[in-house]
Amino acid sequence: MTPTNPSNPLSRREFAELASLAVAGIVLPGTERAQPRPPQAFALEETTIAQLQDGMKAGRLTARGVTQAYLDRIAALDRQGPTLRAVLETNPDALATADALDGERRRGKVRGPLHGIPVIVKDNMETHDKMQTTAGSLALEGNVAARDASIVERLRAAGAVILAKANLSEWANFRSSRSSSGWSGRGRQCRNPYVLDRTPSGSSSGSAVSVSANLCTVAVGTETDGSIISPANTCGIVGMKPTVGLVSRAGIIPIAHSQDTAGPMARTVADAAALLTALAGVDPRDPATADAQAHVAKDYTAFLDASGLKGARIGVQARIGNNPIVDTVLEQAIAVLKTQGAEVVDPAPIETAGQLGTNERDVLQYEFKTDLNAYLATMPVTVKPRTLADLIAFNAANEDREMPYFGQETFVAAQARGPLTEQAYLDARGKCIELTRTKGIDATMDKYKLDAMLGPSGGIASLVDLAGGGGGGGGAGSSQFPAVSGYPHITVPAGFHFGLPLGVSFYGRAWSEPVLLRVAYAFEQATKARRAPGFTPTLALS
Repeated sequence: MTPTNPSNPLSRREFAELASLAVAGIVLPGTERAQPRPPQAFALEETTIAQLQDGMKAGRLTARGVTQAYLDRIAALDRQGPTLRAVLETNPDALATADALDGERRRGKVRGPLHGIPVIVKDNMETHDKMQTTAGSLALEGNVAARDASIVERLRAAGAVILAKANLSEWANFRSSRSSSGWSGRGRQCRNPYVLDRTPSGSSSGSAVSVSANLCTVAVGTETDGSIISPANTCGIVGMKPTVGLVSRAGIIPIAHSQDTAGPMARTVADAAALLTALAGVDPRDPATADAQAHVAKDYTAFLDASGLKGARIGVQARIGNNPIVDTVLEQAIAVLKTQGAEVVDPAPIETAGQLGTNERDVLQYEFKTDLNAYLATMPVTVKPRTLADLIAFNAANEDREMPYFGQETFVAAQARGPLTEQAYLDARGKCIELTRTKGIDATMDKYKLDAMLGPSGGIASLVDLAGGGGGGGGAGSSQFPAVSGYPHITVPAGFHFGLPLGVSFYGRAWSEPVLLRVAYAFEQATKARRAPGFTPTLALS
C-alpha cells in the first residue's frame, strides 16, 4: 500500500476501515454518557492491538496512518479541546519509525503483535531519541538519554512505535505528601478524561489518561505503590503491576528498588497481556530480573480464557466498610465471580493488614536517596543536578515554577536518611517482607487454598484542589500489600458512579501473572464494564 500523505493522514479506504473498528466501544446496558461525545468521531475509538494487526495484515491499514491518527488525536484533545495534558511531548521520529515498519511488513517481516503499534511511555523512562527524560521536573529539562531504557529497547525490538512521553505526578509522586496527582513542573495538571476537574490519580497519570482517551493503543506506566493501579482505576482502564523483577528497571528513574516496576496500561486485558509479553524478560542491566529466568512466559495472551473463573478459588479481603460506593462495586464483582463458576472465599482476610506502620515509608525514603543519587551520577554532563541535595536546592531556587502549590517535604525527609547499611533500614525492610509476604499474602493464600485475591482497586476520583494541596486517588484500594511484597496485581474496570469509573483488583503470589490474567480476562468478558470517557467539564449533582 502506498505510504499515506502526512497532510492527509488517512486514505478513504483506511478511514473506512478504522471507522468500522469504532464499534468496539462498549456501553453498559441502561447507562448513558454524562454528555455527548466530542463533535468529531475518532476512527480508532477503543481499537485493540488485534484489530489493528488484522487491518495491517490485510493491507487496509498502515502503521503510518494509525500513528498519524493518534498524533492528530493528541493535537485535538491533549493540546486543545478538553486539554488533557496527558502528553509532555510527541516523538518527532514516530512517523519515520512507522514508515520503516510498514516497509518491513511489505517485505514479509512482522516482528510480532506490537509491529506498528503506537505506544506511549511514562516520562521517567529513558528514550534515546529526540525526546527528553525528566520525571516531569524542570530540574532535568533538556536531558536526552544516551541509551534507551531496557524496556524501551524491548518495545522497539518488538516493532512498537514509541509515540510520546506521558505526563506524570512529578518524580513519580515522591516529592511531597500534599502533592496533586498528575501535576508536574513540565506538564502542569493532567486531567481525568471522564470529568475534567477530577484527579486522574497517579503517578502514572498521563499513561492512564492517554490510554483511556484513546491517544494511543497502549501505554507503559511504573508503580512503587499504587502508581499503575490507582490511575487505571480512576481512568477506567486495565493496569497491571508485575512481580518485581519480571520487567527490567534499567534506565528508569527510580524511587525504590524493593518495590519499583514498570507495567502495562491498556483498555483490555488482552492488550495488557500482549504488552507484558514484550516488556518481560531477564536483563543483565537489572540484577533483580535474574530471579525471573524460570518465570517469564513466552506469550502471556496464551493464558486468556473467557471461562477462566470456572473452578477458580478467589479470596475476598476484608470489606473497606467506610465507603459504600466501593463496597457496592465489590459486591457486584463477587456476584459475577460466582455466576462465572468461581468458588469465592468471603472473607479471606490478611491478618497482618494494618500492621505495617511506618515501615514502608522508611524503606522508600532510604532507598530513594540511595537509588536516585546512583541514577543521577550516570546522567550526561549537561544535567547539572547530580544528587538529591542538588534537586532540593534547585526546587528551592525555582519555587515559583516548581513549587507553586506544594513543597518537597518528602525529598527533605529522604535526604535526612543514612545509608542502606543502617539497622533502621534493615529492620524496616525485614518487617515489610515478613508482614506482606510470609505472614501476609502467602499465609492467607495457603490458609484458604486460593488461586487469587480480590479487592477494590480504589475510590471515586476526587476533585483536584491545587489551592488546598490535594487531588489524590480516593483511597480505599488494595495496592499496599502487593506493592510492598513485590507481588503482581491487576485492576479491571468494574462499574461507574455518577459517570466516574471504578475497578476491582486481582492479586496473588509472586510470578502468578498467568493466573491473574486468566481470571481478570474472564471477569472482563463477563462484565464488559469499560466505556470510553466523555470529557465532562464537571459533575452536575443537583
